[in-house]
Amino acid sequence: MNQLTIGLLGCGNVGAAFVDLLDKRRDVIAARTGIDLRIGAIAVRSVAKHRDHVSNPDLLTTDTRAIVENPDVDLVVELIGGIEPARELISAALGAGKPVVTGNKELLANHGAELYATAAANGVDLLFEAAVAGGIPLIRPLRESLVGEDVARVMGIVNGTTNYILTQMTQHGAAYADALADAQQLGYAEADPTADVEGYDAGAKAAIIASIAFGARVVAGDVYHEGISSITPTDIEMAKRLDHVIKAVAVIEGDTSGDTPEVAVRVHPAMIPADHPLASVNDSFNAVFVEGNAVGDLMFYGRGAGGDPTASAVLGDVVDAAVNKAAGTSAKIGALVNARIRPIDDLICEYYLSIEVADRPGVLAQVAAVFGDHAVSIRSMEQRGLGDDAELIFITHTCREADVRATLHALRSLDSVNRINSLIRVVGT
Repeated sequence: MNQLTIGLLGCGNVGAAFVDLLDKRRDVIAARTGIDLRIGAIAVRSVAKHRDHVSNPDLLTTDTRAIVENPDVDLVVELIGGIEPARELISAALGAGKPVVTGNKELLANHGAELYATAAANGVDLLFEAAVAGGIPLIRPLRESLVGEDVARVMGIVNGTTNYILTQMTQHGAAYADALADAQQLGYAEADPTADVEGYDAGAKAAIIASIAFGARVVAGDVYHEGISSITPTDIEMAKRLDHVIKAVAVIEGDTSGDTPEVAVRVHPAMIPADHPLASVNDSFNAVFVEGNAVGDLMFYGRGAGGDPTASAVLGDVVDAAVNKAAGTSAKIGALVNARIRPIDDLICEYYLSIEVADRPGVLAQVAAVFGDHAVSIRSMEQRGLGDDAELIFITHTCREADVRATLHALRSLDSVNRINSLIRVVGT
């Protein structure tokens, strides 16, 4: 029986769940792998705060660097989050020949390529299943099972907070503010929900997925993102009438056929056909839909957050890293290539637009002419009364985003247009 000692950096919600899960599964893992996993040290901000919550308080320390440099620590699990000191600690561990398991999406979305290269140079694992979609196995299938697949698109719901809010608005008619308050009360949303509701969290995950799915260097700043705070009950109602559902999605598309690969990465609300598999993913659940040219369509579904599900992903990576270390090997990602990041203006899809206008003769013709002037073809139109004004709701044919934006710019200059209420992309077809 080989024994492997783990140094744990961070013992918050996920870290504590990982300690408990390892304790429960340790004997089973040893029987199946021949490796006895044990925790040798746990770094926390306050020893006093955690002393009553671990079985062996002597493992606690506030010195993260000492854990990384301890020769008795064979593998490091990083769950403190943020960029620094996490980047320095992970780099030091990898440089010392120690595998690292992390759930740090912010770090990987900004400095992943650097850390992957460090891991490869030292012949050790850097595994991060927990960084994307919580407990759902996604990264490992993308980097191993589907490495030979010509992936065309990855589209997913990768943020449980926004999915819960939109589910409440869709199924119970809740207003956005009320659904957000409910999510905060249940612990699905932080007191400051900006990272979730404005798409930053999902954007970081999308950058990681893009790098693995297409072997391209993609960072968080490359991701176009929009939040859900502008979604209205009218938008929800119209989506239902059109047999669609509004979801906040991450969409990653790539084309590696040319000399310079192209990758498009975006996060935004979208109308999805009601019969699409992602349309039935509700509440705080996550799902990722992978479209491959050989394998066809695959969907990975489950709990995308929470201590226990995320701890399960961490433990799975720890077991993989331990087995690889015992065998003297590692799972390499490979060199990431520089790719052209396709701008959002190049996107081609259908669009839902809601426009508030003066309700008088000739306005509809005037608005329709602006659409025509910018090569945006209207598939359907509906007018709703708003007292002295009217709301015009359009669904376009497939068109280019830059043309839609030019249309909206021109519409705002018309005296008869009071405001542009909504612009939602229609995807999933």
